[in-house]
Amino acid sequence: MAEKHPYVNGTGVLIQVLDHLKKSFPTTLNAEALKKLGFAPKNESYVLNTFRFLNLIDDKDTRTEKAHRSFTLHDSAAFQKEFSEIVKVAYSELFSLHGDNAWSLEPSKLITFFRQTDQSSEVVGTRQANTFRVLAAYAGHGELVSPSKPRSASNGEKPPVTRKMKVAGNENKVILPPEIPVVGSQGQPDRAIGLTVRVEINLPATGDQDTYDKIFKSIRENLLNG
Repeated sequence: MAEKHPYVNGTGVLIQVLDHLKKSFPTTLNAEALKKLGFAPKNESYVLNTFRFLNLIDDKDTRTEKAHRSFTLHDSAAFQKEFSEIVKVAYSELFSLHGDNAWSLEPSKLITFFRQTDQSSEVVGTRQANTFRVLAAYAGHGELVSPSKPRSASNGEKPPVTRKMKVAGNENKVILPPEIPVVGSQGQPDRAIGLTVRVEINLPATGDQDTYDKIFKSIRENLLNG
């Protein structure tokens, strides 16, 4: 078991690994196994330290009997009850101080506990608190937030418009797509929104130097100097 309370840099990966272990918990869970599974790239040690702290794997990265018994429980309620006991035993000092209120302890008090107990920095103490909160939620005590998805533009802002331009292979012409007007809130063109322009040049495989010179000359005349 780790001497200090563990933490992971991103709690999303911890959820992903736990979900996988409920489906299939390998006999040996080490850095190589996590790499093969595609989890926690370059952060394998943080995840493994957490599982050692919970006594799900031993010092030789071998799955414990407790882990096998718990993670093969198909019923969600039965699993959460078993996993709750695993977390309570691992975080025994926290629960001895706060009892079952530790499950819902506010973040600031959790951070204070970990910083005082382990002499952690603010950053590490916050990560220790977040790690515990994810484990608590996975045990059925709180809302489990899945790994975040990319956010779309907010506050009514429109994403940059990408325009593609292509040089025709054998015609030596610059072809532009139709202009896309961007309308503001008052029905007028919004001049504050920028455009991202990407130029794709498809050079003919059979062209000679003279053909290439004409193509780039057309770009300068019609695009760069236009």
